[in-house]
Amino acid sequence: MKIKDGLKIVVFLILSITIVGTIIFYTKNTIGSEIVAGKVIAMTTENSQDTVESDTYQRDIQEISSRSGERKEELENLLSSEMIEQAKANANTAITIPMEQYIELSELRISMGMDLNKRTGLSKEDFKTLISRCRADSAKWFYNNSDLIYDLCKKYSINEIFFCGLISAESGWTIAPSHRATNNFTSLMSGGKLIAYGSLAQGLETSARVLHEKYLSPGGSFYHGSTIQGVARCYCPEGSWPGLVFGRMQQLVK
Repeated sequence: MKIKDGLKIVVFLILSITIVGTIIFYTKNTIGSEIVAGKVIAMTTENSQDTVESDTYQRDIQEISSRSGERKEELENLLSSEMIEQAKANANTAITIPMEQYIELSELRISMGMDLNKRTGLSKEDFKTLISRCRADSAKWFYNNSDLIYDLCKKYSINEIFFCGLISAESGWTIAPSHRATNNFTSLMSGGKLIAYGSLAQGLETSARVLHEKYLSPGGSFYHGSTIQGVARCYCPEGSWPGLVFGRMQQLVK
């Protein structure tokens, strides 16, 4: 083969390789561009969908929040109404609590067979007024202790006139020295002697409590009925004692 023909073949091969390489290069770039473009389109579409979904979600949240706010307001109004009604009910209850009823001094009555567990029905002021009028209370011991006597009779459910009559029958209107010294105004005994108490208040309260628990309450160790004669059965069996106590009670109510 001639040199000239060989050169032609070499040039042809080089040109062929160059053309093929160029075609391959452009083909790859085109395909790559299409793939990238496809991805961009897909991402754009996804982003658009996400944006739509996000907007829908936000609208739903707002709607739910709005409904929750309305429901909360309704609940608060309901609670407020219930609280108002309860307050009204409490107010009505407080208003309808019955007040203690008292009798007038002119209505006061006593008798030998009266129930000593029933109080006079007098107010404290009227009771003090009644005691202040008692001429037999010359030393004013009963009047000076009328507040305490009234409160103890209220606490232990004892008739106030009977309690004063019992004290006067046992200690006298001016209160005997032995009873003053022991603060024992109803002659409570132990071993044949007056029991001594530490104070006037302690002595009077012990007397009221013993009367209530042992003499005037069913089941009490000395209970024989809640009348003067019933108390006398164990307190002082002497026949004249009921009359003595009732006579002192009459002096109080004159």
